[in-house]
Amino acid sequence: MEGYIHSTESFGTVDGPGVRYVVFTQGCPMRCKYCHNPDTWETGKGTKMSAEQIIKEYNKNREFYTKGGITVTGGEPLMQIDFLLELFRLAKKNNIHTCIDTSGITYNPDNAEYTKRLSELMKYTDLVMLDIKHIDPEHHRELTKQDNKGILAFARYLSEHNIPFWVRHVVVPGITDNPKYLRELGHFLGTLHGLKALDVLPYHTMGVSKYKELGIPYPLEGVEALPRSEAVKAKQIILEAMKETKPA
Repeated sequence: MEGYIHSTESFGTVDGPGVRYVVFTQGCPMRCKYCHNPDTWETGKGTKMSAEQIIKEYNKNREFYTKGGITVTGGEPLMQIDFLLELFRLAKKNNIHTCIDTSGITYNPDNAEYTKRLSELMKYTDLVMLDIKHIDPEHHRELTKQDNKGILAFARYLSEHNIPFWVRHVVVPGITDNPKYLRELGHFLGTLHGLKALDVLPYHTMGVSKYKELGIPYPLEGVEALPRSEAVKAKQIILEAMKETKPA
């Protein structure tokens, strides 16, 4: 089996614990206004790679990954769940730490076949990095063109199955920097088990040049990058709300 791969990065340092080999998959149903990888949206494109090829590339620099491993991101990696399952099975045979960086958008608890494959994949997954874009359903649709019902259900799935996960949340001026929604996010996260880390990231404009190259209008034109100090304040609001909430 081969997956559609947009690109790879040999020495990723922000995609999970340690230094990691990062695989960017092709294809994503989300249309986040601040996405800095719009070239990964379209499905059925990219370079076809087998699980064996990826492990071979990983092994070329294996000595640098002693405290790291492989992270598959995107795009949305769970759109290629069967390929991901094959890759992670092989990774675990090679004693490699595995991580998925996902929005959780593909999760549908009513789809028994998908849930079965997901449960199998989780057997070979050491960590999930879950991007929660917005806690409010209406604002989430406005921001991403997608509903967040399945995403929040996926977070509960991880919690219920004791799967270690990190949460990432981007603070965007005028969109997600509202204390009301930051507290709501904190109250939601406070009900979950297995949350190992919370990354609250400031919005940046580094992806603007890609939109120009692709001839796509940048949705947040004119929105300035958020100072890191503001992201620190936002994280504190979320953490305080988490402390107010008991896990389910």
